[in-house]
Amino acid sequence: MSTRTRPAWLAAVTVLVVAVLCAVVVPSGAAAGAGAAAGLGAGQGSEAGPDPGAGGDGWAGTWYSAPVEAEPGGGAARTVRNVVHTTMGGSRARITVSNLFGTAPLDLRHATLATAAAPARTMRTLTFHGRARISVPPGGQAVSDPLTFEVPAAADLYMSVYAAGPVTWHPQALGTSYEVPGETDRAADPGAFAGTTGAWRYVTALDVQGPESARGSVVVLGDSITEGVGSTPGADRRWTDVLAERLRNLRERPAGAPRAVLNAGIGGNGLLTGRSGPSGPDRFQRDALGRAGVRTVIVELGINDLLSGGERSADALLAGMRDLMRRGHARGVRVLGTTLAPCGGLRACTAEVEAVRETVNAAIRGGGVYEGVIDMDRILRAPDSPRELSPPYDSGDHLHPSDAGYRAVGAAIDPGAL
Repeated sequence: MSTRTRPAWLAAVTVLVVAVLCAVVVPSGAAAGAGAAAGLGAGQGSEAGPDPGAGGDGWAGTWYSAPVEAEPGGGAARTVRNVVHTTMGGSRARITVSNLFGTAPLDLRHATLATAAAPARTMRTLTFHGRARISVPPGGQAVSDPLTFEVPAAADLYMSVYAAGPVTWHPQALGTSYEVPGETDRAADPGAFAGTTGAWRYVTALDVQGPESARGSVVVLGDSITEGVGSTPGADRRWTDVLAERLRNLRERPAGAPRAVLNAGIGGNGLLTGRSGPSGPDRFQRDALGRAGVRTVIVELGINDLLSGGERSADALLAGMRDLMRRGHARGVRVLGTTLAPCGGLRACTAEVEAVRETVNAAIRGGGVYEGVIDMDRILRAPDSPRELSPPYDSGDHLHPSDAGYRAVGAAIDPGAL
């Protein structure tokens, strides 16, 4: 049984109703001339999530948080106020509550949605199959009923949940949310909570429907470089934020270019190894193809496979990347990929790792791996030391970019390639 299933009348209503300057995304395999600039040439139940917008229902994701694991010790009743940042606006909204990693039912007692700028005026209760309180089974999820709600673009929203039971979470949100333990329902309280947290809990998606949602979304399936580690916390300076800002402010929008950007990054995640969260292939359907309105997927995975020692075969990594592209094409989704960023200076970035990284990058640039390439290696590397991040782009750990580095990556992407 699925809480995503709607009564017939509600389903009918729902249906009606550049360096950096010259480092660009280009079709994979395009030849780079000698001395070319960096990057040139080259309901409840299934956790798959809402079906892509190819179904014609007009829904598209505006925010996403890839579920990582079960929170240790989670289970006691509490109210969590997740603060999320939208990338596209709409006039209707729905959220997804996940119990993916739960081994017992999640007692979802109350959920609300509000803008952070005016919570007292905008806060609304969400229902699921017409009910405010539901039970989400282990491994399942619940998608809320459509709610008439003016979702602004590029704004913070409160998605508050009062629940008890297992907690599926994303432990590294790089922002501040709020929580209050105990049996008192605070989901509809517009005031600020004293308890703060750097994680997102229960909620994994916010979808919108409106004039722009038909353009769909870009989903970025990545690791900590996509998650934004090294950027200023709470400032929305990930490279995906930069890309979303650019898409939002385009004066002339390329035909077919998506509107929103969904960040499905998980710190420590791998292409073939699941050191943190499920591996890329294992979560590709749920975190990428299953997102509402997905038009394009960008894959930024592979460096953790090398650094963790889990995979040292360039052929295996390239085969995994090609498999994701084939799976995307089978669903009518464009799949782009990034080259592997420099890691010189890290102890784990050995000569063997560097040799495999260079082999993988050369193959990605050469074509036949992804449909298009974002050459993150060339964008970020130091001109006089190509195995290392350029000092202005290094957050200090020799792997994760700084705010300037993330901005360089986001600024390098050609919207027309999306």
